[in-house]
Amino acid sequence: MKALLDRGGVVAATNPGILKHKLGVAVAAVRRAGGMTAIDTMNHFFLNKEMIVIGSTYWNMVYGREVSDVLKDDEGIANMHNLGQNMASILLKLNL
Repeated sequence: MKALLDRGGVVAATNPGILKHKLGVAVAAVRRAGGMTAIDTMNHFFLNKEMIVIGSTYWNMVYGREVSDVLKDDEGIANMHNLGQNMASILLKLNL
């Protein structure tokens, strides 16, 4: 993700305003630690590019060791569902 953000930053720097007023949602699937750092890094990128950052009722993370384990994180999945509703609401209000 960091490499994508770094490369995206170069593209955005050579095309000023390309991401301005676009929606950004930071989401992380983690096993243990590092989730907040990942979310913070993505949100800082979005805000630095003048994007609209969508949030939810808690940090946008799900936890699990194996790929399918995140589906067992009921709180995380409920938060993702709410995040999707918030994003849809903003898209409707912006007529996008």
